[in-house]
Amino acid sequence: MEKIDCAVIGAGVVGLAIARALAMAGREVVILESENAIGTQTSARNSEVIHAGISYAPGALKGRLCVAGKEALYAYCAERGIEHKRIGKLIVATQESELADLRKYIELGAAHGVTDLRLLDANEARAMEPEVCCVGALHSPSTGIVDSHALMLSYLGDAENHRATLALQSPVTGGSADDDGVVLQVGGPDAMQIHCRTVINAAGLGAQRVAQAIEGMPAAQVPPIYYAIGHYFSLARKSPFNHLVYPTGRDGALRAHVTLDLGGQCKFGPDLSWRDGVDYRFDASRESAFYDSIRRYYPGLRDGDLQPGYTGIRPRLAGPGSSLHNTATDFVIQDATQHGIQGLVNLFGMESPGLTSSLAIGDYVAERALAMA
Repeated sequence: MEKIDCAVIGAGVVGLAIARALAMAGREVVILESENAIGTQTSARNSEVIHAGISYAPGALKGRLCVAGKEALYAYCAERGIEHKRIGKLIVATQESELADLRKYIELGAAHGVTDLRLLDANEARAMEPEVCCVGALHSPSTGIVDSHALMLSYLGDAENHRATLALQSPVTGGSADDDGVVLQVGGPDAMQIHCRTVINAAGLGAQRVAQAIEGMPAAQVPPIYYAIGHYFSLARKSPFNHLVYPTGRDGALRAHVTLDLGGQCKFGPDLSWRDGVDYRFDASRESAFYDSIRRYYPGLRDGDLQPGYTGIRPRLAGPGSSLHNTATDFVIQDATQHGIQGLVNLFGMESPGLTSSLAIGDYVAERALAMA
């Protein structure tokens, strides 16, 4: 049986950031990825937004890691020449009753140390975004966008420069705990076994399946997973927006955000619905709801302006009816103090703001792993 120091399961942006942090701390790292390339699932199907950290419950791990990760990410991208823009975001209220929601974001942001938010009246908002119709807005200047694929390649390069190894098409199909770590089964019917002193389960949409396949993992410590699919529609003409634009939340209502890529292309989304598994099929019937949602703040949207874009699936830990501010939707990062398996760290519910938080998550997990070694 082959013995290795540390295995990171999953080569999405979070797994690569963790592998980078461990390798740079001097650990021998092997990255096990089931697909034939890095970052093919959640990391490749998102908005590529650098979030400010203003949407999470006070004390939530998401908020703490998002704010720390945001600052680290901007510095890292500037240092490495990774394309990004601190483009800013407007959260807009289209009714007087929604103005209180803007103040709620200020409270949530302040709880995590975000102090650069500014309330705007309708005229100030229109001066920033002439096509936006609202009664007031909140400006978040530290929100941005990033080339997520270039970022992942850079993380991988850092890890490999510190002697980490990437193994593609290497699914983890089982495992068992012993006194010295975890034995993993890697591969198909003729799976090989490797003994690992440390295992980081950062498998994203597959994290629960991996954890359940490790003998000795208490079933009660594996949270349920809900497959939250989001659709994106593209604007079939030049974008009229200079900032990201998010409508305030309304219970049960679609919030079709304006997101911009680094080339200036505008897309709207994501929405939120539920699938039974990893199913990326695009539901074109959602178009009508998108038009209705977008026209609340962008009445200039014309019939025929929307084109089907793509979908992404988030690994949520709370299902229909849950709120972003619900602590049940927080990141779950657990080690032996929770589940009893020495050397194993599980990451569950690593959805947004996982990209923004990735460097902070890498440091956080590496510290816990080093403490167990």
